[in-house]
Amino acid sequence: MKLIIATPSPYARKARISLYEKKIEHEVIIDVPWNENTLTKEKNPLGKVPILITKDNQFIFDSKVIIRYLDQIKPKPQIYPSDPKNHLSALTIETVADGICDAIVLIRLENVRVNNLISKQWIERQEKKIINGLKYLSSELGSKNYFIDNYFNIADISAFTTLEYVDIRFKEFDWRKSFPNLNDYWKFHNSRESFKLSKPGNQIIDPITY
Repeated sequence: MKLIIATPSPYARKARISLYEKKIEHEVIIDVPWNENTLTKEKNPLGKVPILITKDNQFIFDSKVIIRYLDQIKPKPQIYPSDPKNHLSALTIETVADGICDAIVLIRLENVRVNNLISKQWIERQEKKIINGLKYLSSELGSKNYFIDNYFNIADISAFTTLEYVDIRFKEFDWRKSFPNLNDYWKFHNSRESFKLSKPGNQIIDPITY
């Protein structure tokens, strides 16, 4: 298998972590989907990462779809809980975490516009989403080490990758000080092998002039 990613992408990282957790061999291909010369537009009509290329040369895109596919071809360890209540709870955590990341991406894209096109009001609106989303995660976590029951699943993958994405793209907000329980959670999971193997990195996005 091959996985097309952008190195900072939390969505791509979710897929990478799932592959590592399931011990599925794969090759990582790095791309910058926002730039003009990108592999992504040829593989995904929406021009987004991650994209999983199967051994049969099938293109599977969107982290949720990719991970569900991985759960089908290798059920253990299961990433999405099978219990209906836990499944719903995990999906909700994932949705909030993805929403935080979506807001960060929108801020990032706004900031690479030429100066006279940048909207401070738009950026402030996205910042509120990030802070409110982190408040929700903090409230749902409480003093636990795992979001759902007492086992590792998509909720933890989503929350952890989101916290580290905030570190990269929203450094001005000290979430560790504001939400000490999330910081304790981060410390508890930080040494997990799949998280260490998938550490995000920076990429350069071409300026947006429109």
